Amino acid sequence: MLVPVLLFFVGFGLLIKGGDCFVDGSVGIARRFHLPELLIGATIVSIGTTLPEVMVSSQAALEGNAGISYGNAIGSIICNTSLIAAITIALSPGKVNPKSFSLPTAFFFAAAVSYALIAYAAGRFQRWMGFAYLCVFVAYMIVSTVQMKKYPELAVEEEEETDGKGRSFMMELALLVIGAAAIAVGARFLVDNGTKIAAALGVPDSVIGLTMVALGTSLPELITAITSLVKGHGSLSLGNIIGANLFNIILVSGTAISISPFAIPAEKTIAGGVNSSLVIDIPVMLAVMAIMCLPALFKGRLKRWQGILLLGVYAAFTVYQFVF
Repeated sequence: MLVPVLLFFVGFGLLIKGGDCFVDGSVGIARRFHLPELLIGATIVSIGTTLPEVMVSSQAALEGNAGISYGNAIGSIICNTSLIAAITIALSPGKVNPKSFSLPTAFFFAAAVSYALIAYAAGRFQRWMGFAYLCVFVAYMIVSTVQMKKYPELAVEEEEETDGKGRSFMMELALLVIGAAAIAVGARFLVDNGTKIAAALGVPDSVIGLTMVALGTSLPELITAITSLVKGHGSLSLGNIIGANLFNIILVSGTAISISPFAIPAEKTIAGGVNSSLVIDIPVMLAVMAIMCLPALFKGRLKRWQGILLLGVYAAFTVYQFVF
């Protein structure tokens, strides 16, 4: 049991460091070929920070583990919103620009509602649905890039910890390859050993995906949020989190479904046999995003009570998954 636990956390570390290397190498190469800064931020960096979730869910899908694939995507959205964003809001509430949130928020709720409707009506995702979500991902990247070019004031310039000066092309290419390899290996460690831990503890795979795996793959967002908060850019981390949540449905779930279509896990039940995913997981996902986004869209600011409420929701959700 000790070895799987150690390898599980080694997987966490590889995902975090691999993501950093991949983003640094990608940005360096993109800038070397004079790609627009806006395009880099809207595509390469965003995809890079979501790669841990993509790789974990894809690896689980290849192994036929629907519980991890499903739980990682939904759990990451809940974790990003009710833990990571909640910390930012609770510590540094303030004004936000509704215009900068409107596009990703609209795309998120459209994707999330369609995801919920499929879950409730069919209980299973077909391969064509995965392809459809990937097409939505492409459409979102195009629309967001066009919008930011049209309204440059909506684009937020993020401070880079390193500007890459002095790195050779070969070094940047090496960072790209090493980062991708570390993410792939870390994903395998996380899925394989997370499944072993779940089996040893008698915990359903979907619960491990919704909690431990989701938290692990959300660590890059947590680090970004804390760094942004320290630098006084709280709204930046919130914008990144909304984008990451959208990608968890249209990119992470879309990729996993395209690889291996799956049914909504029914390992955990409530109230005499009702699927817990349908009455707890999906409603909580929609609720925490509504708590965070609606005041930002209509009032143009976030309040400390929202962060505290979201942290309470996350604590209750986690306790429920392991106790009930």
